[in-house]
Amino acid sequence: MPQTPPEAALFVTCLADLIRPEIGFATAALMERAGFTVVVPRQGCCGQPNYNAGDRQGAQALARAAIAALEPYETIVVPSGSCGGMMVRHYPTLFDAADPWNVRATALASRVLELTQFLTRHPAPGTSALTGKVAYHDSCSALRDLGLQDEPRALLRTGTATEQVDLKDSEVCCGFGGLFCVKYPAIADRIAADKCDAIIASGADIVIAADLGCLLNIGGRLARMGSPIRALHIAEALAGEA
Repeated sequence: MPQTPPEAALFVTCLADLIRPEIGFATAALMERAGFTVVVPRQGCCGQPNYNAGDRQGAQALARAAIAALEPYETIVVPSGSCGGMMVRHYPTLFDAADPWNVRATALASRVLELTQFLTRHPAPGTSALTGKVAYHDSCSALRDLGLQDEPRALLRTGTATEQVDLKDSEVCCGFGGLFCVKYPAIADRIAADKCDAIIASGADIVIAADLGCLLNIGGRLARMGSPIRALHIAEALAGEA
């Protein structure tokens, strides 16, 4: 008898759900190509905005809701380094050691995979039709919280027909920084300008990242500069949904 594909939960993220749901659909398509049945549990915010703002109680409440919804699944995929980093690195620190939620948060953290981690472990057969010169921007959370740098670039090499170009200071923040761009807009705007200048100088046709927050910030700035460079999420690039 044919084996039943394993289930994996997709945590869509607030930004993707509300602003670019195509990322969620592209992620689901990649998960299915990797051999998994995709389940989308009822979900809300991961709690990172509250956490960044110092609202510990609010972050705990949102974390408890996410943990309860996701903990039945052995594999949880998140197309965002910031939400993934929140779950993996910060959920266990939200609760005191004696709190039962600490054990549950730690157990969940061990099963959460950012999308490029997941696809590195579970390849999705097929090659995207996306072409052109691409520059990859490392989001702060994916790079620093999760240690992801080579994984997305390797996936773009093997999963697309694109040419990767060097991006100066690819690991430097784009200026979004969660609540940073709201609290310090003038500084964030200058950081975004420097990032976009580097992207234009790279000669790229497309800038790709794994965090929608970065892409919204970068893509918006590029548009205001009159640049034709497209800003795509890596899920869109790999799934051919671009």
